[in-house]
Amino acid sequence: MRLDGVSLTLYLLLRFSIFSTLAIFVIVIGFICIKGVGYLNLGLFEWEYNSENVSMMPAIINTINMVIFSLAIAVPLGIFGAIFLNEYSKSTNKIVGVISVAAETLVGIPSIVYGLFGYLAFVIYFKMGNSFLAGALTLSIMILPLVLRSGQEALKAVPMSFREASFALGAGKLRTIFSIIVPAALPGILAGVILSIGKIVGESAALLYTSGAVPQVAGLFDSGATLSVHMYTISSEGLHINEAYSTAMVLIVIVLIINICANFIARRLTKA
Repeated sequence: MRLDGVSLTLYLLLRFSIFSTLAIFVIVIGFICIKGVGYLNLGLFEWEYNSENVSMMPAIINTINMVIFSLAIAVPLGIFGAIFLNEYSKSTNKIVGVISVAAETLVGIPSIVYGLFGYLAFVIYFKMGNSFLAGALTLSIMILPLVLRSGQEALKAVPMSFREASFALGAGKLRTIFSIIVPAALPGILAGVILSIGKIVGESAALLYTSGAVPQVAGLFDSGATLSVHMYTISSEGLHINEAYSTAMVLIVIVLIINICANFIARRLTKA
């Protein structure tokens, strides 16, 4: 099929955009891996951190715990909120419109603003101090609008015929929602969860205000650094730049593993 001038130009622009995106991705990942792989050693994975081994193991454990704790708070609230707004509230309701606009606005607020809020609210007002709990609560608030909006859009994308067919077979509204609508919207909901995981793993500004940067495995009320904070700390000192590259490489691998697992779970649940 021959293309006219405009179609050919658009086609070439699309191809250029695809290859440019892939090239940037490969360059960034490749640069970090090349700079970091040569400095990976067992000392970076020792259980306790010291100034000689600059171990990232405590930060890895804190990062995984932070992801689990933050998602455990934000995901149920976000999904149930999305179900209520989409299935139980009228689309013309002004309150629903205000909540949707507020959620979209909160998604775009810089993370350091959430960090300042978490510092004033949890660290000072609720007297939690710089602790894992303060950081997790702050991140939960930060990702909640993202989970809510992605859940809303996923539920809206479910065809109305699914609901009508379920009601026609005698199913109630609650059963229709959790047996038909939510499973159909699950891939879209999990997409928002995956984006939330990326925000949690890569967050540093908000956690510097709330959970602190102590290189230890943190208890609920202890200060502890995640991988991104650990990477920022050792790179800002200027003494362990190469180890910072290694930490960045491990961070990328962890995010990749989490995304692969989430996509696998999404496919299995969709088939089920």
